[in-house]
Amino acid sequence: METAPFWDALPERAREALREAGAPVVIRPGAFLMREHTRASQVFVLRAGAVKVWVDRDGEIAILDVLGPGDLVGELEAVDGGVRHANVEALTRVEAFVLPAARFRAVLDGHPGSAWAVAAVLAERLRDSNELRVAHFPDDPERRLASRLLRLVSRFGSPVKEERPDGVTEGSDEVTGDGGVQVRIPVTQQDLGRWAGMGRRKVAQILAAEPVRGGLTVARNAIVVRSVDALHRLAGHDAD
Repeated sequence: METAPFWDALPERAREALREAGAPVVIRPGAFLMREHTRASQVFVLRAGAVKVWVDRDGEIAILDVLGPGDLVGELEAVDGGVRHANVEALTRVEAFVLPAARFRAVLDGHPGSAWAVAAVLAERLRDSNELRVAHFPDDPERRLASRLLRLVSRFGSPVKEERPDGVTEGSDEVTGDGGVQVRIPVTQQDLGRWAGMGRRKVAQILAAEPVRGGLTVARNAIVVRSVDALHRLAGHDAD
């Protein structure tokens, strides 16, 4: 179950304090907000756009997460003062607030309830990591891929608008039912594989097989999901 983004979970007074303590920045696509193994001590609160969090291990890239509006970046290093554990790269044009880790901690100290928003972020990421581990034993690549796609839908999905013969555009405001949903960020099949722990060829095989075939399209700059319910079934989620 997805939790509310960090920004949405913050008390209003803490949001205002972060606005005052941070500086607005705009990051171009392909630029890095942070690099692994460095000791920069900045925290970012994303306001628009998408970033991917990834690591390089002997030339092999693994994507850890794809984050978007309302998400927090750099919280681990702000807590323990350690080196950056991953690269964070802008997938799209990104707008964010940036502030030093010490100032970020000062805002939390001044608004005690806001610490629970950080705790919720850490708990959600731990839960997601555990879900991926479980899907490896026994190996269940379909479940892993479906869970990654559902995260994208939850964070970035918008209803697909369809034009009727009379020229009227139709589309639901919901992205959780069985209607079409689009995710307009540049995530490729290779990216999905790196995120779900499999090769691009395996991703292509899953997308071409039942029950996914025809229900999902991964294009250069967008993913179109024609049935979110089908993804939930593939991920092993119980029907409500």
